[in-house]
Amino acid sequence: MRARRSRAVSLLVTSVVLTGFLLPGAALEDEAAAPAPGTDSQAPAVVDLAQIPAEPPVQPAPPAARELFGADCDTEINGSQVVAFCHNGYPQTDLVRLHVECDRWWDVDGDAAAVAVHPAGRVELAGRCWKEVRSAWVSHQRQ
Repeated sequence: MRARRSRAVSLLVTSVVLTGFLLPGAALEDEAAAPAPGTDSQAPAVVDLAQIPAEPPVQPAPPAARELFGADCDTEINGSQVVAFCHNGYPQTDLVRLHVECDRWWDVDGDAAAVAVHPAGRVELAGRCWKEVRSAWVSHQRQ
């Protein structure tokens, strides 16, 4: 059988070798940290306690509560057809309008007429392009 070095011996040898690599760098670091002879070293920072405010700064006022308005609309694009389903869950009437932007430069974009969505009401808006639809969205307006 062959004799093998134990794990403890190999760890000890490895740590000695690594320490030999690190010592020259540590010596250079100490020389760089020490000020050169004949130069003035910087004085430590001094804090004047009179300049620190006694109270924290005034907090800005919280923003006003957001007013509840606007129907919730889901838009579906299927080929060249666009359908928007809107439901108004708020107490004010919302005027919704479907806007369709067509992908081809020669295809006319469409803006539907405004449709009133009363409180707890639902509407379905439809639009189309001759070819592909680039984007579609619904705008909201107060009545």
